[in-house]
Amino acid sequence: MGIVQWATSPWGQTVPIHIGWALIYVFAIAGLLFLIVHAIYVRYFAKAEEYAGSGATAAVAAKVPERVQRHSFAARMFHWVMAAAMLTLLFTAFLPKVGVQFPWVTYHWIAGVVLTVSIIYHIIHATFFMDFWAIWPDKADLEDAQRRMKRFMGQDAPGPRRFAKYPLENKMYHGVILLTGLAVILTGVFMMFRVRTAIFPRNPYLFGDMTWGLMYVLHGLAGVGLIALIMVHIYFAMRPEKFVLTKSMVFGDLPKEYYLEHHDPERWVVDTNGSEAASKRAKASA
Repeated sequence: MGIVQWATSPWGQTVPIHIGWALIYVFAIAGLLFLIVHAIYVRYFAKAEEYAGSGATAAVAAKVPERVQRHSFAARMFHWVMAAAMLTLLFTAFLPKVGVQFPWVTYHWIAGVVLTVSIIYHIIHATFFMDFWAIWPDKADLEDAQRRMKRFMGQDAPGPRRFAKYPLENKMYHGVILLTGLAVILTGVFMMFRVRTAIFPRNPYLFGDMTWGLMYVLHGLAGVGLIALIMVHIYFAMRPEKFVLTKSMVFGDLPKEYYLEHHDPERWVVDTNGSEAASKRAKASA
């Protein structure tokens, strides 16, 4: 099995043309193995999280609303549009490679356009209308990761602090999916010049054979990588202890009790209406 498929151009040059399609099964199996190993670890070996400190004071807890907003309607709509586009892209890309034949090219590039537009919208929305830095790891995240690792290895270390809005694992996943998604989108936009669409005039001579080949390889590697990444995402979304977060992506909020148990009100500040307005004001005045 080769990772890359090669061919000889009309000029006798050996060029890559795509990934080896057996990688579909490799990444699908890798994703499945991760789910199995993690489920076994949580069931038989994981210990309950012990946080440093006693949590929010009674005075702070009393000000927290019964339902804390986690995602705005605009953010939720982006998530589900992106999810639909991403799944459509995966199915139209890989089902024909495993024997399910249908006219997939048109559906594929249309889903790609939807994904691209949704990502552009999300970048603008996150930059100007949300707390842009909330999804990026900070110093506290890294320090707490060290504490967790030491405690996992049996070493003495203080307990980690309660999370900000997003735990470190969410932030790391966001970074990986960001890089993978951008690789798919940027290569996919150029690949649209290879087919007839209503957006770009067809121009298969835009790049040379080697450049086109490398672009197809990167597009394919990012695509099969997304198989495992999306499997992991759906798995965590369905886990009982995480399902409250999944519901917040549907309804927008989560219970006060969950917020106080897992999140630090000083790191994720909400106002009395449950929104993030106070958090953004606090950071601006810091």
